[in-house]
Amino acid sequence: MHIIKIKGKAKIPDYIQLRDEDFVLIAYFRADRPLKKLEKYGLEGKEEQLKQIIDTLAYGKIQLLNL
Repeated sequence: MHIIKIKGKAKIPDYIQLRDEDFVLIAYFRADRPLKKLEKYGLEGKEEQLKQIIDTLAYGKIQLLNL
């Protein structure tokens, strides 16, 4: 799974994209409001790790998500 942080403009907030191995979009959510149903993506119990990654992630850079 890959993660990308998209920079918002003016009143539009920053967003996070989660993409699978084929870069197909599987989740899209606000950076300040992480997903509630992480078990759907195999990330249950990893909310704190995901938040730390989102906070340090550079805008527009695709990063492999290893949790």
